[in-house]
Amino acid sequence: MIYLKNLLFQDKFHSKWLIFIIDLLIVISSLFISFFIKDGLRFNETNNYYIILYSCIAALSFFSMRIHTRIIRYSNTKDMQRVITAVLVTNLAFLIVLYSIINPYLQLNLNNHKDVFLVNIFISSIVLIGFRILIKDLFHFITYQTATTKKENVLIYGSNTSSILIKNTVETQEGTKMQVQGFIDTAADKLYKCIEQKIVYPDIAIDRLYKKFAIKTLFITSEHLKASGNKRAIEKCISLGIRVITVPPTNQWINGQPSINQFKDLKIEDLLERDPIKLCKDHILKDLTGKRVLVTGAAGSIGAEIVRQVLSFNPELVVLCDQAETPLHNIQLEIEDSNNKSRVHLFIADIQNSNRIKMLFNQYKPQVVFHAAAYKHVPMMESNPTEAVLTNILGTKSMADISLEYNVEKFIMISTDKAVRPTNIMGASKRIAEMYIQSLNNAVINDNSTQQTKFITTRFGNVLGSNGSVIPRFKMQIERGGPVTVTHPEIARYFMTIPESVQLVLEAAVMGTGGEIFLFDMGKPIKIKDLALNMIKLAGFKPGEDIKIVYTGLRPGEKLYEELLNKEEEIIPTYNDKIKISKTISHNYNNINENVNMLLAFNLINNVDEMVSLMKKMIPDFISKNSCFEKLDAKFQKTEIVNS
Repeated sequence: MIYLKNLLFQDKFHSKWLIFIIDLLIVISSLFISFFIKDGLRFNETNNYYIILYSCIAALSFFSMRIHTRIIRYSNTKDMQRVITAVLVTNLAFLIVLYSIINPYLQLNLNNHKDVFLVNIFISSIVLIGFRILIKDLFHFITYQTATTKKENVLIYGSNTSSILIKNTVETQEGTKMQVQGFIDTAADKLYKCIEQKIVYPDIAIDRLYKKFAIKTLFITSEHLKASGNKRAIEKCISLGIRVITVPPTNQWINGQPSINQFKDLKIEDLLERDPIKLCKDHILKDLTGKRVLVTGAAGSIGAEIVRQVLSFNPELVVLCDQAETPLHNIQLEIEDSNNKSRVHLFIADIQNSNRIKMLFNQYKPQVVFHAAAYKHVPMMESNPTEAVLTNILGTKSMADISLEYNVEKFIMISTDKAVRPTNIMGASKRIAEMYIQSLNNAVINDNSTQQTKFITTRFGNVLGSNGSVIPRFKMQIERGGPVTVTHPEIARYFMTIPESVQLVLEAAVMGTGGEIFLFDMGKPIKIKDLALNMIKLAGFKPGEDIKIVYTGLRPGEKLYEELLNKEEEIIPTYNDKIKISKTISHNYNNINENVNMLLAFNLINNVDEMVSLMKKMIPDFISKNSCFEKLDAKFQKTEIVNS
């Protein structure tokens, strides 16, 4: 049996020509049988000429269409269609040659043989397809009989054509040793019916199938993964410890076939991703096409994604500004691979350095500025408050002032939900930056000057997979074998994927008229503990047994829950239900600017306590948590600064 397997399936060169010879023998034999059905035993000499000519044409047709080069054990419906097409082409070519070339010279009586060729098409097609099905089943039988290890039982989500192709790939790929036990679907008209000898089950049957067959893996395509109704099946698999493998969309398959090398483990980002965001791309196109765009913090997760998406709207140029040399170099290499090199310019600078930034504006004259540069790590900024003030406040002030000076059309600042009722220096610094941006926009409007830059703020929560975020950290801890560290069992955060957050930034930038703070629909907050549990299960481990979760306590400046809206703020809806506008209290530019300058003065002499105290006066609801600056809350009774 092993010898038969090697003869038919291992030697690619010999098996290819063996199939070619067998195909020819089949079509020639089919023609013999067709003549026999038509004429019985009265086989005349003319029929011999027909068969010789037919054999030559069949050999030429089959060779040119290369049906013998297809790997039979991977045969699918498209391969069967190719076989039928080859048979039709052969018979059509034969009839053309017979009628147009041979018959005028030999004056053959062809009327008696028209039915022969119709019968031949039917017989040869059936036998050729049957031969391939036989070989395919034989391969599966021999592979199963000669397997030295036990097959792993798996399920496939969906029951359409792509799901069937996935089944064929899984079962025929050498070395995978998997056996498909059924399909999972929600379509009522398909349930408990058979597809390729496999039953289609509802998702509620996963538990029963797991117990019956010891299911190890579920395969699911990206298309099924994004459908909101299919989350129940995935969550059930995770709870049972069934590994979930994602298959790329069909347009990414190689030669119309899924490859086992393209299959990936389900990521936590896939679980948290919501339904696709619908953008008004026409508006964005109108706003960005042909424009000169500057992105600060372009080497960071959000900044780099802004660059990628802005480039898709055909701007005149995009300037990437960052002080991080290596990450900026990496994004440059990525852009060069995407053939956008001519429209991209790199500029290394610290946003605190106003002289250097003015050089940038003089050289490139940006019309739209996306300001993503900022320090964002809460515990680190709690330990280094002066740097948070310099980058997040002074850097933003410098960028905004210079943008106004050079008459930029729009300035879009990327803010954070940590700016709402802040409990840490990082959040407070971003809130003061928001206040400065809004007050500057008000000053521009009130002055009625020719400089009409529109200052817009976008505020959202955590982004999945960003540099330094919790997900990459959990992945590293799981790879090391644990433990996974969570600060508190009740801590929860809003999450959004990087691409969808940037999509909303672009649309908010378009709809902004100046002075707004745009809030994004972040969905429901997710407990970090649940995130850790799911990531451990997705990695194939049992929480608490294989990998433990350890609670380390809240870090300096950290709070249990984040918010997107202050008490004084009201929400105004927009035409995009994923984007809302915060109607905030108005800030007087002179007051805010004076306080910001005082902050910078305290910063310059390194008087941290006075600097943080002033931040708390500027933001009445800034109350430190788990921080050395809690002493300042108790030291004095805060008085609200009137900003009107």
